[in-house]
Amino acid sequence: MRPARRTAAVLLAAAAVVAGGAAPAAARGASGAPGAPDPVQHRLDVLVERDGVPGALAYDGRTTRTAGVADTATGRPMVGAEGRFRAASNTKSFTAAAVMRLVAAGEVRLGAPAARYVPQLAGTGVTVRQLLKQTSGLPEYLRFVDWSRDATEEEYLAPALDHPADFEPGARWGYSNTNYLVLGLLIKNVTGEDYRTYIERTIIEPLHLKDTYWPAEGEYTIRGPHARNYGVDPTDPEGGVTDVTELPGHEFGASGGLVTTPADQNTFWKALFGGRLLPGWALRLMTHDTTDVGGLDTYPEGSRYGYGVASFPLSCGGAYWGHGGDLPGDSVAGGHAGRGRGTVTVYTTTSAAEGDRLTGLQGAADAALCAKGRTGHGR
Repeated sequence: MRPARRTAAVLLAAAAVVAGGAAPAAARGASGAPGAPDPVQHRLDVLVERDGVPGALAYDGRTTRTAGVADTATGRPMVGAEGRFRAASNTKSFTAAAVMRLVAAGEVRLGAPAARYVPQLAGTGVTVRQLLKQTSGLPEYLRFVDWSRDATEEEYLAPALDHPADFEPGARWGYSNTNYLVLGLLIKNVTGEDYRTYIERTIIEPLHLKDTYWPAEGEYTIRGPHARNYGVDPTDPEGGVTDVTELPGHEFGASGGLVTTPADQNTFWKALFGGRLLPGWALRLMTHDTTDVGGLDTYPEGSRYGYGVASFPLSCGGAYWGHGGDLPGDSVAGGHAGRGRGTVTVYTTTSAAEGDRLTGLQGAADAALCAKGRTGHGR
């Protein structure tokens, strides 16, 4: 078995079931503004000093706050808003927006059988809408792929479709990377170009997201400035916490393959929820045709999942819209809130997908958005 491909498979599978491990404590490297106590900075400091996160960052479009270090071996300071990170499942929001552009153009129908666009789904009864909403019942393909050999995305899909569905289409909600594997194929089949190319052409380039990219096949490193990532490698759990920065990111695909920066991620959220990417009716569908997911996976009570985006309740009232992403080597939270609260991206350099780490990660996003709403600094 090729080690890199096996690592990609297991890392994705671990993220899908919200697996994680303890990370080593790291020295504080905060760069928040001096003065009055800052609730966002406090959350980041606690993540590092109490919860063992090597490095953490929050960027709200104006202020960059950091804690910890970018490299535990050298003590290099934590990177800022220009530092790249693996977006993980935040990629799904880009993919969903791309599909909704095709819906808005009349090239795809939400209520149509997905098999109309991806013939492999013939007989499943799954619709495009159910793929976007994670209500298809399609089983997680990562559990069934033979990662010992190179394969196309169509071949990744095949073994999942050979297994029974987890539930009847539309019967309930169940997070599965298979849904977005299929949506990537849908984009390719409808447009005649790879989904990566289509998303670059219609979203990344028009928004001038110059630091956001799809890793090339066989590319393991993260380009440009970035922090190192740490976690328990699921292919060697007995090895303890290790550096898991270098990964075959191309394999993460339409479900989790993008690399971005906090600044670019915020620009995407602002553009999506500000109506720059989709007509109003299409955006309303993404955020109003939703499922209650409170208490499921990493979603707090009061959360709802729409079309590749989710709402998270705010302690100051209302909610923000975004997504989240987790790998053993990083976690990402954040999104956009109305009422002048603006946009924020928070990430950690190890998994923060459960327990106190998850509370701290989501709490930092909440604190940043609520603070901007109170001070009128929303952008």
